[in-house]
Amino acid sequence: MSIAVFGITFDARDAKAVATFWAQALGRTVLDGADEAQASVAPDPAVPGSRVGFRQVPEDKQVKNRMHFDFVTSDFDAEVTRLTGLGATKLKEVEAGIHYATFADPEGNEFDVIAG
Repeated sequence: MSIAVFGITFDARDAKAVATFWAQALGRTVLDGADEAQASVAPDPAVPGSRVGFRQVPEDKQVKNRMHFDFVTSDFDAEVTRLTGLGATKLKEVEAGIHYATFADPEGNEFDVIAG
């Protein structure tokens, strides 16, 4: 038996809206057929398992994510400005041997951006 990662899926109140944020953040597109109930960000053809999906649920996010994206960038300040301009909220910035910031997407899902 074999198994491979197809992608990752997040719960959302408005799947299309949050998929649009992530498509812009990742420099990709939202796949055709997206609506409030379900939407996916096109995978990077060079990266197996890079599809990001969103499925509508009735409840708002209640607690911290158990899993999140970690991104690395060579231009930390520019990326912070770009992501907040897309609708992300910076939650904290940490300098502890590694410089990173934790953000929330428009529906509150956390992710980190690491200076690298």
